[in-house]
Amino acid sequence: MSDQPYEGRYEGQYEGYDPYPQPQQQQRQGQPQQQQQPEWQQHTQQWEGQTWETQVQPSMPAADTTYMPPQGYQAYPEPQTYGTVGQPQPLPQEAPAPTRAPEWTPAYQPPVQQAPGTGTGSAVAPDAASGYGPPTVTGNARVTDAQRARAEGRSPIIEPGIQPAALTAVLGLLLSGTAAIGQYALVVPLVLLQAVTAAGWFRLNGMWPARQGIALAFLGAVTADVALLAAGRENAPAAILGTLGVWVLLTLVLQLRSHADPDTRMYGLMATVTSAALAIIATGHLAAEPDAVTVGAAAVAVAILARALPLPTAASVVVALLAAAGAGIAVGGMTDLGSKGAFLGLGAGVCALIGHRVASYDYPSRFVHFTAGVALPLAAAAPAVYLLGRALG
Repeated sequence: MSDQPYEGRYEGQYEGYDPYPQPQQQQRQGQPQQQQQPEWQQHTQQWEGQTWETQVQPSMPAADTTYMPPQGYQAYPEPQTYGTVGQPQPLPQEAPAPTRAPEWTPAYQPPVQQAPGTGTGSAVAPDAASGYGPPTVTGNARVTDAQRARAEGRSPIIEPGIQPAALTAVLGLLLSGTAAIGQYALVVPLVLLQAVTAAGWFRLNGMWPARQGIALAFLGAVTADVALLAAGRENAPAAILGTLGVWVLLTLVLQLRSHADPDTRMYGLMATVTSAALAIIATGHLAAEPDAVTVGAAAVAVAILARALPLPTAASVVVALLAAAGAGIAVGGMTDLGSKGAFLGLGAGVCALIGHRVASYDYPSRFVHFTAGVALPLAAAAPAVYLLGRALG
């Protein structure tokens, strides 16, 4: 810092400011001014104060920022100084290639069991012998009987079994007993039959939940029942067929308003129309003569129970038809039909076996067996009960 006043540095040519002055310049600034100041500068107000220090500040030593290789990797050595021209130098050592991780092998190996009656050369896996799959950590998804049968390539026909047959027999006996009581008493089990029929057909076609379709089909069946009760048995064909025609038209209109693709709409249309038709046709039990309903429903109950017996298919069908005819004779003897009840029981038994076969097709599930397998035999027998009852009565 200098205590000397500003000098006439602006006289003459402008000299740029040098932030790093040379030692000669610093020495020149430290010497006292030897020249005589001009007169005009002696009478000028002088300003004295601290100025920026123009001395070069000593630089701090920089931190060592040498690259440190990360752990786990081999650092490359420093390059060696080259010798004379033409003398080969060794290359730096390359990092070793990463080794491949060994493949994981399960700690548990299921034992292999030998098949009975074979030597040491043939063996079977434990799942084939015991029916269980190999043990897993996450578990196996539940496989239904239908999926297992489809995977094994077995027949798509799966019989409902004895439990659905027992339910069919109970519902058939309810129809037979209430028909002897009166027409309005018959409505109660008939409405139950129609509801199960509507739901079972949609489930048989793989459409679940189909609440709108089931509700539409069931509403058509109830409408047919009401129309029949209002019109009487004499006008039963008009009431049943008229309701069926109106419901087909209503289903068509609803499907046309759907925004689904054409294939889905056609599939839904056919399923809804068929379900409504089966539920409405079941109204034939209400339109038939009471004695015919009593004989026909009892024959269906006995035929389905006989069909569920563990017999070959052909033998089971023959036994079921004979049982239906025998039940027709037995129950017909209690009514005015007499021995003619054998023909009515045989016809109702044939239609019931057709419905039973339909409910067994295309790998049905247990839910299908307990809905369509229960209701379709009785619903399919309704036209035979009505027509044969009028013909024989």
